[in-house]
Amino acid sequence: MKFNNETRKVTIKAFRFNAETDYLPYIKQYELEVGKDDLVLDLMNRIKWEHDGSFSYRRSCRHGICGACGIKVNGKPVLACKQNAIELLDMFDNDITLEPQSKKRVIKDMIIDKKDFWEKHAKVKPYVVANVESHPTKETKQSIEAFDALLNSDLCIQCGNCHYACPSLEANPDFLGPAALNAAYRFSIDTRDNASEERLKLTSKPNIGVWDCVKCFECAQACPKDINPIEKITKLHNMQFEYGIAERNIATKHAEGFVRSMKKHGFLDEADIVVYSEGYLGMYKHLKTAYKMMKAGKIHFTDGLPFVDNVPKSKNLSEIQKLIKISQTNKL
Repeated sequence: MKFNNETRKVTIKAFRFNAETDYLPYIKQYELEVGKDDLVLDLMNRIKWEHDGSFSYRRSCRHGICGACGIKVNGKPVLACKQNAIELLDMFDNDITLEPQSKKRVIKDMIIDKKDFWEKHAKVKPYVVANVESHPTKETKQSIEAFDALLNSDLCIQCGNCHYACPSLEANPDFLGPAALNAAYRFSIDTRDNASEERLKLTSKPNIGVWDCVKCFECAQACPKDINPIEKITKLHNMQFEYGIAERNIATKHAEGFVRSMKKHGFLDEADIVVYSEGYLGMYKHLKTAYKMMKAGKIHFTDGLPFVDNVPKSKNLSEIQKLIKISQTNKL
């Protein structure tokens, strides 16, 4: 994106709230001159140093590696020390509001209580569990292949951006969240670790584990390090099958039904997956959704009936079946 070399005078809005003194949050406006190289952190510093010394936020390294300055701008998760301000002003037509990562956890202004984040992170044992001699005489080395299997999950800086962008966690406070699940993958795949099975059992539990992820990709969009937590969550799904830990329930049957549908048709049979996962009684709770899908032409009213097969077959079905056979690493 090209920026002009001149400064731009804009009104920056900031979410303000002090849990000790305020009954309700409010928005305060500040007139600032913004240059092409200014970061969001520069704007926050200027508000505090030049306009209102009570404006509060976390900051530390200024190099995008400590994760302290994670906030939202118009709902978009950013690291304040990494995000160019003009880019956001262009994106939102010069109308931006600085917001905390989670409004319901605000202590003061941009500072939130991250207790839930750290508790969930600690649950997955985010460290290598191994019997190490008290006075080792040699290093514990890893191969290049073993290191590459981490898939950059070790680059997480615990900023919380993905955690507080996750709609599943917003709807279900018990869900571990993408950051904790990324950590679970990072240490479960580590060849030096002995607690992989324990973590996989934890992350397989209904209501808290990987099967409650809705695959919305918000975590991937929010991550300032491009770690893509959803990729690690998918890997945990596979590892649970590989270790024989995945329990047979609606969630795992949904995964089975997906593969079953692709093997049979080469296309996704939406109706069959619901019936296979939840049975004919269970499918009745989805009738409203099914009606909308029928109107959109995604399914037919006879779909899901055991004696009707009106799903078209892919012209490359045999190739799809071969790909599934050679790529499937576990038995569903």
